[in-house]
Amino acid sequence: MKLHHVISGPSDGLPVLLVHGLFGQGRNLGAQARRLAETRPVVTVDLRNHGESPHDADAGYAALAGDLAGLIADLGGRVDLVGHSMGGKAAMVLALTQPALVRRLVVMDIAPLAYHHDQTPHIDAMEGLDLTGITRRSQADQALAQRVNDPGVRAFLLQSLDLKESPPVWRLSLPALRQQMPQIVGWPDDLPRGTFTGKAMALRGARSDYVGDAGEAALRQFFPQVRVVTLKDAGHWLHADAPEAVAETLAAFLGDGRDRA
Repeated sequence: MKLHHVISGPSDGLPVLLVHGLFGQGRNLGAQARRLAETRPVVTVDLRNHGESPHDADAGYAALAGDLAGLIADLGGRVDLVGHSMGGKAAMVLALTQPALVRRLVVMDIAPLAYHHDQTPHIDAMEGLDLTGITRRSQADQALAQRVNDPGVRAFLLQSLDLKESPPVWRLSLPALRQQMPQIVGWPDDLPRGTFTGKAMALRGARSDYVGDAGEAALRQFFPQVRVVTLKDAGHWLHADAPEAVAETLAAFLGDGRDRA
């Protein structure tokens, strides 16, 4: 599947590919993209069933990783890869199964484990929102508040509401994401451990419970060279909670893309 993506920065150097999480889109990582694009090409991508990319009933990690592999081939065949949450799992699957495509790997606030953070209630909330007559994001926020209490979560979800359409539409395949939710919060049980021997970093938020002791142990089993870094003022959406700290940490770890090792 051909994924919608945006390329910024200079044309020389190894590209860095930024991959968003569930219900997100490439522009969610805009602050990090702008910082990295100061010295190297940066690609932000919309995963299948998200943003401007096509929809498909298969939202499993083999499919997501396959889409990323196709994009990397189009970009020249090798990248530095950064993924958050669901995008982090897709990035890990790709690195473990096609390690030649990835020079350095960064996984943000997720581990190679099955989780129990069922996101179906958010799908219920979005599908249950009556979009008739809504022309402003503030109207949608007020209506969504009846089902989603956290204003930060509402703001994140509403980034995927296309207000240019009448009535507005979600830039998400909510039926596919609902049907595939067990696979999305899960982890494939047939992946090889230790096959990605390149440099890897796991960024986690100190206020998040996504990467605890079990998650750190799993990361080290699958990625022997992983360096685990905790950002003290961040939760699960660490790139939004601490955008500058995340951007500078990525820049320091990934470099300018001209060192091919």
